[in-house]
Amino acid sequence: MKMELGILVLSILTLGLVLFIVFKKQGSTSISREIRYLIDGEFLQNREELTKNLRENRLEITQSMERLNEVLARKAKEDREELRATLKDFQESFSKNVIAFNELQKQNFERLNQKQDELVKTTELKLEKMRETVDEKLHKTLEERLGKSFEVVTEQLLKVQKGLGEMQTLASGVGDLKKVLSNVKTSGVLGEIQLGNILEQILAPEQYDANVKTKKGSDALVEFAIKLPGKSYSSGPVYLPVDAKFPQEDYARLQSAYEAGDPLAIDTSLRALLASVKKFAKDISQRYIDPPHTTDFGIMFLPFEGLYAEVTRHPEIIAQLQREYKIILTGPTTLAAMLNSLQMGFKTLAIQKRSSEVWEILASVKKEFSTFGTVLEKAQKKINEADKEINKLVTTRTRMLMSKLRKVEQIEPSEPEEEEENQEEDDLFKIQ
Repeated sequence: MKMELGILVLSILTLGLVLFIVFKKQGSTSISREIRYLIDGEFLQNREELTKNLRENRLEITQSMERLNEVLARKAKEDREELRATLKDFQESFSKNVIAFNELQKQNFERLNQKQDELVKTTELKLEKMRETVDEKLHKTLEERLGKSFEVVTEQLLKVQKGLGEMQTLASGVGDLKKVLSNVKTSGVLGEIQLGNILEQILAPEQYDANVKTKKGSDALVEFAIKLPGKSYSSGPVYLPVDAKFPQEDYARLQSAYEAGDPLAIDTSLRALLASVKKFAKDISQRYIDPPHTTDFGIMFLPFEGLYAEVTRHPEIIAQLQREYKIILTGPTTLAAMLNSLQMGFKTLAIQKRSSEVWEILASVKKEFSTFGTVLEKAQKKINEADKEINKLVTTRTRMLMSKLRKVEQIEPSEPEEEEENQEEDDLFKIQ
């Protein structure tokens, strides 16, 4: 390596010399040629020496590698033998440790199994005791709760049985009611009874009549007629016919159609119901309205709010009944409101009828009050006179008593003249 380094340094110096010569441009062409030959020869010699040195270095390196391989092979063999011995020792030690560990684990497992068996036995005993306790308490609780439940169930069954009896009674009553309502005459009587109850609650008995012939020359009897005052006090009352109507079959068919949700049946039933109402209105108008003996209008009473609401949903029907037949349609609520209004009118008329009597009473009161004023003035005069006499009497008597008292305070015998004077004063007081 040192030789190669020396050759390299020499080559660098030679190259530097050549460059120096070139840059300085000294000498002739022949000198340059010689120098070139010299340089070429020097390079050739250097190359040969370098090649030789490289060959020697390769040979030396090869020998060194062979020696190194031999050393490494020998060392590896020694290491393998040492490792084999170490592994053998480790295997023997590990086997001993594994055997010892297995023995220890076996002993631990045996102890664990023993403890587990003891724990299982203890747990089974405790579970058995708990089961007995739970069974006992559960049996007791179940008996109590079942007893209470049976009592409740028995009571409920008795109530259900009682309720079933009531339901049977109610069903029987509903059946009877259905039979009653299915009869046209009976349903009419039902409306008449309801109408009579409303009139009885609001009006006085003398303000309406039942089953009245309101139209002259006709034997038709209106169910109820409200008495309205005539044009004069001497003339008789003017009747307002009130008749209850209940198109039960048409209304029942309409309700069934609503429940079934059939639009065609609803329309058909509704038309039939409105036609029946118009027929009833025409019948009331022709049979019971007879002005001036009656009002020029009548009242048709529908006994159920649902029926009344169904008809009043069609304002054109209400207007037609009032325009063509002079009939006012009412339900229970509207009839009560109308009767209350009439009741207020009756009270106003009663006040007007009794106004003359009130004026007569006021006139007599005025006359008596004038007489009372005269008598009161006379009494006042007499009271004033008596007051004056009393004041005079009280003043004189007081003066005399004071004089007597003053004399008593002196405690001296009175002279005859004074006694006579006092006697005269006493006589004067007696006279007064």
